[in-house]
Amino acid sequence: MDFYKLRVHFIGIGGIGVSGLARFLKAQGAIISGSDIMDTSITQALRNEGININIPHNKEVIADKDLIIHSAIIKDSNIEVIESKRLHKQLLSRKEALKILLSKKKVLSICAAHGKSSTSAILAAILPHSGAIIGAISKEFQSNVRVSKDELLVFEADESDKSFLNSNPYKSIVINAEAEHLESYDNDFMKLQDAYLAFMQQSRHVILNMQCQVLQHLYARLKNANFNEVGEITCLYPDNDIRNITYELKDLLPYTTFNLKDLGDFSVYGIGYHNAINASIAILSAIDLLPLEEIKKNLLAFKGIKKRFDILQNLGENTPCIIDDYAHHPTEIIATLEATKKYAELLRAQNVLKKDSNNTYKITAIFQPHKYSRLRDNLEAFCQCFRGCDSLVILPVWAAGEEPIAFDFASLFSEYKPIFANKIKRDKDKILLLDSNDRTIEVLQEGIIIGLGAGDITYQLRGEK
Repeated sequence: MDFYKLRVHFIGIGGIGVSGLARFLKAQGAIISGSDIMDTSITQALRNEGININIPHNKEVIADKDLIIHSAIIKDSNIEVIESKRLHKQLLSRKEALKILLSKKKVLSICAAHGKSSTSAILAAILPHSGAIIGAISKEFQSNVRVSKDELLVFEADESDKSFLNSNPYKSIVINAEAEHLESYDNDFMKLQDAYLAFMQQSRHVILNMQCQVLQHLYARLKNANFNEVGEITCLYPDNDIRNITYELKDLLPYTTFNLKDLGDFSVYGIGYHNAINASIAILSAIDLLPLEEIKKNLLAFKGIKKRFDILQNLGENTPCIIDDYAHHPTEIIATLEATKKYAELLRAQNVLKKDSNNTYKITAIFQPHKYSRLRDNLEAFCQCFRGCDSLVILPVWAAGEEPIAFDFASLFSEYKPIFANKIKRDKDKILLLDSNDRTIEVLQEGIIIGLGAGDITYQLRGEK
């Protein structure tokens, strides 16, 4: 399909994945428009890039469009979907559109339950000549899309709606797999694993993190299917392949240095064992595409991604450190809090605070649960995953369209003696905890404050909501 001058409208354009496709098509000469239910920083940025955005949805905008693409959460009852069908417009889901949009690219397709955005951004930094479509904002190029005429495309694939199967993988890069998003797989974990296997079998080269037990089983199935006769498999065994991990601060920003296999030392922005794993997967994915020394140099261009250990404010004598992190699953929360503790140790070792300072290195976690179903399916793990913080604040569940489920949070999380707030508010260099009447119940103004969640907590932390 030729997209030049094609009038393409995106329903639900405010989503990070859909906004990425919109930017990708705009770069190919398509005339892009979009709609969503509310304005966000993403829709505002798209407007600034010359894309016409309608808030809220409006069926009148459909009449002159050639192609309509909608996000996975858009229902058949949406007025723009109904109008598109009435006018017999070409209407595609994001998943259906991917097969067309990526068909002519050599796609380095990264998939995982956790870590795929960071790994995608790291790989994009290593391969600066490639295009990129990532599920987060890369601080390196200040977008979730990097336009390039190169045939290589770094793409963050999504297993939640099976769309990774339409990503045309030249390389299938898998960091881990867990029992997430099972609603798309008839609540059958084996069907999700079958989909991962199909994703791998589509490619010419598979890169796997063998620390993950699920991937160990899938590796055996892939070998039994004689994949080696038609493709290549590269395995990372983190406990053996990643050695001599050290952490340091550069201008209060964390860096991880490690030795990988027989390839030498590498340094990457970020902190934590999981950060070394993500970087190692990216390096092994690029090792046949660039000289080793170029990979090492380009890796230093990675500056992190928005909402992943995103340091919004540094620790000072009179100011708390404020960090925004997307972690919304127990596995992610544990890894993030471990990284936060290491970061606190580095700050303490560097004597960032004077001995007589009233500030501290105390870690306060603000948790906004994401989806009732995720809480229900991982409840025991959620109750245990906050042992890496000194204080816990719990916000209401971000439902993401789900029907409420009753949980006795006070009892379930009693060991942490949590503070319950209705929302938070950024007040210059402090964080206010507010009740349902917008009254301040506590002020957080010292130590390290880290927000955890995939809902609107990121906007609250930044003072944008």
